[in-house]
Amino acid sequence: MRDLCFFTIFILGLLLPGVHGEDPYRFYTWKVTYGDIYPLGVKQQGILINGQFPGPQIDAVTNDNLIISVYNYLREPFLISWSGLQQRRNSWQDGMYGTNCPIPPGRNMTYALQVKDQIGSFFYFPSLAFHKAAGGFGGIRILSRPRIPVPFPAPSGDFTVLAGDWFKRDHAVLKGILDRGHNLPFPDGLLINGRGWNGYTFQVDQGAQDEVGGGRRIACTPEHLLCPRHPSGAILFCLGHSRSAPQDYYVVVSSRFTSPVLTTTAILHYSWSTKGLSGPPPGGPTIQVDWSLNQARSIRWNLTASGPRPNPQGSYHYGLITTSRTITLANSAPMINGKQRYAVNSVSFVPASTPLKLADYFKIPGVFNLGSIPSYPTWGNGYLQTSVMHADFRSYVEIVFQNWEDIVQSWHIDGYSFFVMGMDGGQWTPASRASYNLRDTVARCTVQVYPKAWTAIYMALDNVGMWNVRSENWARQYLGQQFYLRVFSPANSWRDELPIPKNALLCGRASGRHTRPL
Repeated sequence: MRDLCFFTIFILGLLLPGVHGEDPYRFYTWKVTYGDIYPLGVKQQGILINGQFPGPQIDAVTNDNLIISVYNYLREPFLISWSGLQQRRNSWQDGMYGTNCPIPPGRNMTYALQVKDQIGSFFYFPSLAFHKAAGGFGGIRILSRPRIPVPFPAPSGDFTVLAGDWFKRDHAVLKGILDRGHNLPFPDGLLINGRGWNGYTFQVDQGAQDEVGGGRRIACTPEHLLCPRHPSGAILFCLGHSRSAPQDYYVVVSSRFTSPVLTTTAILHYSWSTKGLSGPPPGGPTIQVDWSLNQARSIRWNLTASGPRPNPQGSYHYGLITTSRTITLANSAPMINGKQRYAVNSVSFVPASTPLKLADYFKIPGVFNLGSIPSYPTWGNGYLQTSVMHADFRSYVEIVFQNWEDIVQSWHIDGYSFFVMGMDGGQWTPASRASYNLRDTVARCTVQVYPKAWTAIYMALDNVGMWNVRSENWARQYLGQQFYLRVFSPANSWRDELPIPKNALLCGRASGRHTRPL
């Protein structure tokens, strides 16, 4: 039996009551500072966590409690969010400005997270201002509990790949460009685990298998075999036995639907290899929408494998449940007051002076209005608004993302995992449901929408809270392509939502309030 390796790609008294003592705890102390980094060979001021860029990886097991004390040694407020962690009943810990006050300079905040009923690979990142362009991000790996089997032998190695574009300019300069109403310049390059071209090496053994996840491209030699259908949403990467002596190979990441195409590489190094890289990196599809659509549709769930709980994945028949509501979200790029903005259903989000979750909890009037964003496109002129959409707890909704622009859109929903039902070119209509995958689609928290195309999802609204729905293109998010979904239960019960943490930071019009449960 061959060994396995595990690859995952990303694109990239004070503790909370109700965290159950029977599940293990993991404690972390993070010091956030500025420091010199050289990701593209040029000295930059980066954001470091415990002196590291990227930040330290979090390794956990399903249902673990993560207690993370974050100390902010920057000169400005700071906030961390946890992409893909569902924060069950607990949007208080989500780390977006709509839910949390930033950590002031010289202060700290302790997050109390539970990775409830989740396995797979996720990441954390700085969610305030444009800090994401300076670092402060890292990987999160949640392993299955030992008593729940996985459908492959135990890996011999486990690697995380953090891939994304990068600018040589300081994050404050980039933020200033956006604040003046201009688009960002084209990125200067791509990074793999914080390094540029051939700057990072993955060492593997001949005859092992690795796992690859996410939406980036890894180019393989003919001796490699890609085995999909792993329950965490990644791909098993099988490193076969070569008849020739082992040598180094490229791991290639490239941009899609861009001009020019950006490419970077890392090195896949076999132990005992004495032969280095040879030839140019292999090419890959860059503008073929049909190829991309067919590839995305081909990803299926292994219905016989267990997930975070010891039951087959296909035992939850998502395709047989009738949806109670259809929400259609169309992105656009309007000019508002002479400045470039981005919008959802013509509404360009502007942050309030008080986090929306705190305003909702303390019943502070005038911070936001429910229904301030329509649930379907109006195709009118863009306008500014602190947009919040109402949704009922325990409803089952259909969401259609409609993209009439010439670039790929990437949408993320905090607090949830949803089922990707279908995607295609052109305009979505009710007749498009005939093409939905009602049996074995994948569950995700982020989904792509190709140029001039649509993507549809089903989502069970089983998590009360104030949840951010946003573009994962951070410039578009910063300039308004986001809103908040308020999933509401009238029961006001700890069964549905945990109480406000005693250590919650208060700011804006919530300053001076008491955090004891109302």
